Amino acid sequence: MHIHLDALGGVAGDMFAAALLDAFPEHHEGVRASVRAVDARIACALRPHNDGTLSGARFVVSGPDAESGPAGHGHHTHEGHAHGQGHGHDHGHEHGHHHDPASGHGHGHGHAHEHADGNRHGHRPWSEIRAALKAADLAPAVRAHALGIFGHLAAAEARVHGIAVEAVAFHEVGALDSIADIVAAAHLIAKLEARSWSVSALPLGSGRVRTQHGPLPVPAPATTLLLAGFSTLDDGIPGERVTPTGAAILRHLCGDDPGRGRPRGILGRTGIGFGTKVLPGLSNCLRALVLEDGAASGPGRRDLAVIAFEVDDQSGEDLAMGLDRLRAEPGVVDVVQAPVLGKKGRMMAHIQALVRPESLESAIAACFRETTTIGLRYHHVEGAMLARAARTVEHEGLSVRVKVVERPGGRTAKAEADDARGQAAHAVRAALRHEAERLALEQEQEER
Repeated sequence: MHIHLDALGGVAGDMFAAALLDAFPEHHEGVRASVRAVDARIACALRPHNDGTLSGARFVVSGPDAESGPAGHGHHTHEGHAHGQGHGHDHGHEHGHHHDPASGHGHGHGHAHEHADGNRHGHRPWSEIRAALKAADLAPAVRAHALGIFGHLAAAEARVHGIAVEAVAFHEVGALDSIADIVAAAHLIAKLEARSWSVSALPLGSGRVRTQHGPLPVPAPATTLLLAGFSTLDDGIPGERVTPTGAAILRHLCGDDPGRGRPRGILGRTGIGFGTKVLPGLSNCLRALVLEDGAASGPGRRDLAVIAFEVDDQSGEDLAMGLDRLRAEPGVVDVVQAPVLGKKGRMMAHIQALVRPESLESAIAACFRETTTIGLRYHHVEGAMLARAARTVEHEGLSVRVKVVERPGGRTAKAEADDARGQAAHAVRAALRHEAERLALEQEQEER
């Protein structure tokens, strides 16, 4: 399963949770349980919403530190501003991310919040949030995703302010509503177990957000760091369109492959999650498209991309290391090289990489990074593949990996040569591999 996010209005934590819960409502109770595990005072709900054009859902959080309802929650507020602890700001004044109505921003947060630890102004150290997540009764995968999303956000804020990550203290992102958004997102990511994620070009918005520490440009500085490498667009509508929390979720999902495109697949479920701000002439929503692998490309078919180029000025040993690193790139299926004659009779290495289409851009960047080529070609192809299964069998105290393939004339098996590397003689290695292949086919037969 692949999930593609269509950022029509933008991306925020509550919009992400709402879109996925609209598509997968059976996970609503699980999300509520995970959020309550972090803080029992938090209540969250999925509410149907129709903006007059589209219908979908909103993810609403309420609690002692959370703004409840659409007037205060979530999207289009500068939720990610942070600073170093002990910097001398006055915590006795109002909660300080007031948005400038003249520049098209959302509701201001003029509330003074009283936290359980006695701190006002919504400041929470990253170390405190991390400790709370580690102590909560969460499933390990949910906890890992929540820590990962917050970790991206903390690292970006540390870079923005020139401080150590451990010194980061969040303003509004530390409030219970935003923590709930991130835990809800983490729960959904863990439970859905999508093979991959992608996102459309992101509307960055424009204008400024007025904070107690002075005006900040839109997108917020931390957001710009988190969205490095993502495609963007300018649709002419101002305001904060991607929040720091939304950007942190995208960075966590797309990792080092932010340019991944939407692959071919069978369209299954869809969901629409709304933000709270009303955009002029545009539905302020995030849409989730769920694409299933299967018969859309025909049995045994898959879409691929081929990258090709030549190298004549890189040493053989360095090229070999570079191609090994290229093979390890996400989405790269295989890399081969062959000797060819180039201009002036020069010997060259012809390189060809087979890549999943959604990883094409990151694979191209890796080709330029790992080799000396200054130009390459690529094209999209369709491939056919036989059904196969990977098995590991035990023989005389050794583990041997075996690939079993369903061929038109029957199943065949091939043992991994590297697993016989430790044997001293050719005959011994061949016998080991032959026996492993026999055992694998026997296991296949017994299980059928």
